[in-house]
Amino acid sequence: MAPDTCPNCGADLSRNAKVCPECGSDENTGWSDDAKTQALDLPDEDFDYDEFAKRTFGEEEKVKTRGVSWLWWAVACAIVAGFVALLLWSR
Repeated sequence: MAPDTCPNCGADLSRNAKVCPECGSDENTGWSDDAKTQALDLPDEDFDYDEFAKRTFGEEEKVKTRGVSWLWWAVACAIVAGFVALLLWSR
């Protein structure tokens, strides 16, 4: 089976092409059954994604989390106290 494009010169090929109309490549000289999947540019089996991500995006920055700030705890406690006071006052 011929690939969609010639792996040798990049010309468009018909589905049943036996020979490339541009460069003359065929199964024996330029493509094989694997040519169709090789044109997909899939990573090799020994592809290391972590190394690729490091090379592409740089080192991962460590984000420091300090937890919930004391101010937010105070606000939450004040809101709860307000609801409790409102419930007790409305009786």
